[in-house]
Amino acid sequence: MRVPARDHTGSMPSSDSGVATVEKTLSILEIVAERGGASAKEVSQALGYPLPTVYRLMQALVQSDYLVHLKGERRFELGYKLDRLGVSLHRQIGVPTAVRAEIARLHDTAQTAGYFAVYRGADVVVAYVVDSPDHPRLTPLGFGFHEAAHATAFGKIMLAGMSVDQVDGYLGVHGMPRLTETTMTSRPELDAHLAKVANLGVAWEHEEFVPGMTCAAVGVRNGAGMIVGAVAISAPSEQIDPARERALERYLRDASNHVSTYYRSGQLRKAAAVAV
Repeated sequence: MRVPARDHTGSMPSSDSGVATVEKTLSILEIVAERGGASAKEVSQALGYPLPTVYRLMQALVQSDYLVHLKGERRFELGYKLDRLGVSLHRQIGVPTAVRAEIARLHDTAQTAGYFAVYRGADVVVAYVVDSPDHPRLTPLGFGFHEAAHATAFGKIMLAGMSVDQVDGYLGVHGMPRLTETTMTSRPELDAHLAKVANLGVAWEHEEFVPGMTCAAVGVRNGAGMIVGAVAISAPSEQIDPARERALERYLRDASNHVSTYYRSGQLRKAAAVAV
């Protein structure tokens, strides 16, 4: 086990100092990832950290293979070890082949982007997305997205399946930020909406997350009848009329039934056994 280095006075660093160093290090990784590479000076300017501190931390990341230093270009890029972490994350969330195939079928049938979300700890996380140039996903609804459950259809259906204490805990951490003009930011309004969602078994959001876009979701249930995930779609609001709403609900309920069957018994329709 590595022993923390002592500072210039000979004392062990405080836990607060250690936490601050970790936060700075992670912020540096995020900036390099967002920009597709950056120099130490650019990172220092973006984060407001002293240049010597930034350079020291970036060199430590290089030594650990989390960054690579392109000396000729005087910039840093992401290291290869991060890829292994990403592979491990996908493995831990572990969307089965049959479920991935069912989301692909939803995408093809509904002619929309298709999503599968799950509980992970205390978060509602996007675990799998199927889209296409004609039916692209909402940005930033990619793998790992875990925010704004109050404003997303898959988030609402899963919040509707939680206890009051669980909803309190989730909103206590994530809050209810306003994302568009129609985002619900009142807890009483959200509670009334979630009661309606629980009763209908389907959640809709009309331009609450992204202007001009509409989403819908139905819960996935385990053998105990508890909601453990959600299947969802998104499409431009102008393409959603009452007749298509009814059709999309049918597609979602069908996909939910088959994914729920998998989670109850490990079996899914033979057509969904084909890997995507």
